Amino acid sequence: MTQDFNLNGQPVGQPMPQWKMASLPEALTLNGHYCRLERVNVDQHGKDLYETLYASVDQQEWTYLLHEPAADEKSFMSWLREISQSHDPVFYTIVATDTVKAVGLASYLRINPEHGVIEVGHLHFSPLLQKTAAATEAMYLMMKYAFEQLGYRRYEWKCDSLNAPSRKAALRLGFTFEGIFRQALVYKGRNRDTAWFSMLDGEWPELKKAFEQWLNPDNFNSEGQQLQKLQAARC
Repeated sequence: MTQDFNLNGQPVGQPMPQWKMASLPEALTLNGHYCRLERVNVDQHGKDLYETLYASVDQQEWTYLLHEPAADEKSFMSWLREISQSHDPVFYTIVATDTVKAVGLASYLRINPEHGVIEVGHLHFSPLLQKTAAATEAMYLMMKYAFEQLGYRRYEWKCDSLNAPSRKAALRLGFTFEGIFRQALVYKGRNRDTAWFSMLDGEWPELKKAFEQWLNPDNFNSEGQQLQKLQAARC
């Protein structure tokens, strides 16, 4: 970490005279090859999301999410309408390009333009999205928008420290593990120690190159299986 010294000879952080506040996420569409992200719209996305996220999903998908699944379709639509109007978190629907079907949700949260910090979270990936190129591309599109258009300098990922798949996903995507915040939350009547991960704007150019190399259609065979792993593209 680069440091400077003040007039008292004390070490202080590097000056940032060119720093400008980041911007808030807007209601626009983020377009990719395998998917696109749109602000949540109950009329456009509700039916698909209920079918993909609720009607056909095993309960274990909800273990580490902060809330339980809706009791029925009416409750789900009410919840979806509520989050569609939220400004923090800001929710986006992930729409698969090939089927034009809504297959997941993702959000920006803990949005702090003044300090240039933003988090990605509340990820709801249906079985139709999990372990697909579209799932990785959705995360890439959100990173790219945050760093390149909105001007954030720190991009965060947090999860229950016991959520091994989420921790593995963060590392695969290029986040750096920063540690465990002990007894950070109480949710669903139980303790949560939170694992923190981050990605910085200075790291983004190299990470971006790896994502684009991995997402290239030439990296997949006729069955849609990857030829090169994302981690290998960063080497």
